[in-house]
Amino acid sequence: MEHVTRIVIIGGGPGGYEAALVAAQLGAEVTVVDRDGLGGSAVLTDCVPSKTLIATAEVMTTFDSSYEELGIIVADDTPPLEQQARVVGVDLGKVNRRVKRLAIAQSHDITQAVTRAGVTVLRGKGRLGPGGQGVDGSREVLVDHEDGSTESLRADAVLIATGVHPRELPDAAPDGERILTWTQVYDLEELPRDLIVVGSGVTGAEFAGAYQALGSNVTLVSSRDRVLPGEDPDAAEVLEEVFRRRGMNVMSRSRAESAKRIGDKVEVTLSDGTVIEGTHCLMAVGSIPNTAGMGLEEAGVHLNDWGQIKVDRVSRTTAPGVYAAGDCTGVFMLASVAAMQGRIAMYHALGDAVQPLNLKTVASNVFTDPEIATVGYTAADVQRGKMDAVEIKLPLRGNPRAKMQGIRDGFVKLFCRPGTGIVVGGVVVAPRASELIHSISLAVDNNLTVEQVSGAFTVYPSLSGSTAEAARQLHIRKRDEGDA
Repeated sequence: MEHVTRIVIIGGGPGGYEAALVAAQLGAEVTVVDRDGLGGSAVLTDCVPSKTLIATAEVMTTFDSSYEELGIIVADDTPPLEQQARVVGVDLGKVNRRVKRLAIAQSHDITQAVTRAGVTVLRGKGRLGPGGQGVDGSREVLVDHEDGSTESLRADAVLIATGVHPRELPDAAPDGERILTWTQVYDLEELPRDLIVVGSGVTGAEFAGAYQALGSNVTLVSSRDRVLPGEDPDAAEVLEEVFRRRGMNVMSRSRAESAKRIGDKVEVTLSDGTVIEGTHCLMAVGSIPNTAGMGLEEAGVHLNDWGQIKVDRVSRTTAPGVYAAGDCTGVFMLASVAAMQGRIAMYHALGDAVQPLNLKTVASNVFTDPEIATVGYTAADVQRGKMDAVEIKLPLRGNPRAKMQGIRDGFVKLFCRPGTGIVVGGVVVAPRASELIHSISLAVDNNLTVEQVSGAFTVYPSLSGSTAEAARQLHIRKRDEGDA
């Protein structure tokens, strides 16, 4: 598309606001239509709030699991009858107030940055208008404002970045008090005594681990045979073992059929008739894209059976002049990918140099304790024949820094091509794995070999030393297998 000057972005999450910044820098006239506040769910109800909550949980876990081994003495004046009570506790109301405060502050900072760039921000609900494409190739976007009025905008290109909302089971409707979605937990003033988490994907695992660390008795209901079914099997096995060791009741191959509030209790009924009782229930059973009622299909935008928008690697939909980015596309539900999709869409729409999205360089992280970080090709890819690779897994228990810090669980895993030794993927299971994965991400992104990774200096002692050691061992294994 040539000479695009008017951009309308529907949705102010990472896909939307990052796109707006790029489009403004490239000289376009940009309008963002947003309903809840810039930053979207990533800032207001998902990434920022959950990771802020997890930061408190992380301190609790580190303290509970390591203070005795590290020689820390805590004065305990707990009455004798309660001598086994936790020495450290949390004020969940205070924690959640901090969570909300940080989320709002981050949204405010994003709004300031976007408006300083010259972007117009409209509060309301955006949808594609019935006008379709005009003779000049432009599209109509209708904005339904909060006061009930409707405004019509014309755009040379439209970006849909409307995100998702929590999926609800028909017989487990959230009430915001005892039966909760992940967007509602931040209204709790008191720590749930007995929390049932339904769903063992990333969201369920993160919240289950966090609330267990904060002091709740947690039951995790998983319909699959293990937690985190989409992650590296070795990593998931470590995490499930840690969960169980810390006292979590992990119920595998158990599907929840309903959740019912009875007074100050919640009863969750499983498909086999088993009834679990708790004080609260968190439903983490997936998400639904915010694509209904937006006039997308009428405009020629193709949706799949789940309501996700089909896009190509430069974020184009099936309708000319309409792009999409973020969770509503279902490509890879990460804020970083949403932001990249949005930027790529604007580069393409505005005629700038653009590199298509490459998901094999995406780094992701599960913020449990320990964290699970991955990048590039996976064990599943190797098993399915998508990538021919040699693998090595190096436990952290032999790392000197891990010993000093009392870290017992975790590993570094690397994958490389058998002939060239080029690093094509990796997994790190460790505290702050989200930081440790970066060196492997650089290797994958730049086609570095295991020789190059192992040849770079690392600090001694450091957890990152295990990445270099894994690369050294992988070099030896690759050489031996090549000689065989």
